[in-house]
Amino acid sequence: MKKYILGIQIANPAKAGEKLQDILTKYGCTIRTRMGLHNDEEDGSEGLIILELMDDPEEIANLKKALSQLDDIEIKEMVFE
Repeated sequence: MKKYILGIQIANPAKAGEKLQDILTKYGCTIRTRMGLHNDEEDGSEGLIILELMDDPEEIANLKKALSQLDDIEIKEMVFE
């Protein structure tokens, strides 16, 4: 079974936060583990979310497509065989 890790860097959490949360909620059954790392800066700029995903390539593709439509989001993926 493959292991999928998705990293999401948010350049402006205040701007993207609500839409991002809606997408993560919609694909909640695909997300096995979610970890949020906050920036210690007082202005709250930049955030990082790390997701461990279920082995469902179609749903992962749909999640990545939805995330890629948001502004100020960078997505990186790791796949372990």
